[in-house]
Amino acid sequence: MNMFKRLGIQISDWFIRLGFSEGTASALLEIIEILLVFILAWLSYFAAKLLITRFVHILVKRSKTNWDDILAERKVFKRIAYLAPALLIYKMTPLVIPDLETTVSIIQGMVNIYITVVFIGIMLSLLNGVNDIYQTYEISRTRPIKGFIQVLQIIFIILGIIFVISILRNESPAALLLGLGTLSAVLMLVFKDPILGFVGGIQLTANNMVRIGDWISMPKYGADGNVIDITLTTVKVQNWDKTITTIPTYALVNDYFQNWRGMEESGGRRIMRSINIDMTSVRFCTPEMLEKFKKVQFVSKYVEKRNDEIEAYNKKFNIDNSVLVNGRRQTNLGIFRAYLKEYLRNKPEVDENMTFLVRQLQPTENGIPVQVYVFSRIQQWAKYEDVQSDIFDHILAVIPHFDLRVFQSPTGSDFKALASTKKAGND
Repeated sequence: MNMFKRLGIQISDWFIRLGFSEGTASALLEIIEILLVFILAWLSYFAAKLLITRFVHILVKRSKTNWDDILAERKVFKRIAYLAPALLIYKMTPLVIPDLETTVSIIQGMVNIYITVVFIGIMLSLLNGVNDIYQTYEISRTRPIKGFIQVLQIIFIILGIIFVISILRNESPAALLLGLGTLSAVLMLVFKDPILGFVGGIQLTANNMVRIGDWISMPKYGADGNVIDITLTTVKVQNWDKTITTIPTYALVNDYFQNWRGMEESGGRRIMRSINIDMTSVRFCTPEMLEKFKKVQFVSKYVEKRNDEIEAYNKKFNIDNSVLVNGRRQTNLGIFRAYLKEYLRNKPEVDENMTFLVRQLQPTENGIPVQVYVFSRIQQWAKYEDVQSDIFDHILAVIPHFDLRVFQSPTGSDFKALASTKKAGND
């Protein structure tokens, strides 16, 4: 006869001596024993919590590694303390009430459910801690695992639900797992987004399409900013106006988006902008124009060199220079393009080792587009815009010095000036 049995008999005899019947004394004894077990379980929780707080956390703080601190912050160790009262109740219940098999079975079933829930909580915290530890390494920027962590968490939750149902129904978990095959279609529908997100996450990671910190643009979803989080089902983008856009993970595989990582890694940022030149202002250069252009620092050597080449060519083929269309001539637009090239080469913010073009595009009804296609060494948005604006401020200011005009649609002031000129002519 164990200690609990002997103690129970003594308490039961004491109740009988107090005047209670044997049935009442037995019922009171069972209640007291159950309450005693739960009180001991409650005390065991605080004892385990104190042990973990006093000893485990002290060891964690003293250690030189970082991973145990992260696990402590995720409360992995503290959650283990919740197992102590459950294990005590599970072991002591058959000892204090061995005759009540049904009650013991019910209590142990409830304890098993509690242990399952606590274990799932521990595993979820542990997996979150693993993700936090992984993010301390540089590889986490190129190969995020948060999506895979979330898949494992979902698996643990599903398994936990299966175990809870099997305990409530008093069936084997394996039988329930086999029965899930008939519910596969329903599960596919319910977990459609997580499944698509998981597949999309694998493709994003395997193909290195998106990393945390990448600048991406996805107009369809109104996203234009830095990626701040990649999860199983969503990718969060903090836009430049500080708003947050959430994009389904699988959308980054199925739809178009632009990743600016290549620009950032190249060390330059593209400047591609055009100025439309009025076609009627393009002409052959006269000797007077050439003399004026020779005084411009950036093109003086170019004008002289080209002029010597053209004169040698025209002399070789006996060209009649009295007619401008004969032979070869310099144009004010050509000299202007040469000026822009030299001006950009002498601008320290422009990287001439990357693609460097100043070119004409197809003429349109709006004039001749002269395009600047170069790369800025500065990538920071505000400073980059300053560099780009400075370049085109200068271009707009120097165009008249080459006897060229910028094309723009007539405005109210243009019509007013035309009307004034016509009125003066009539007068």
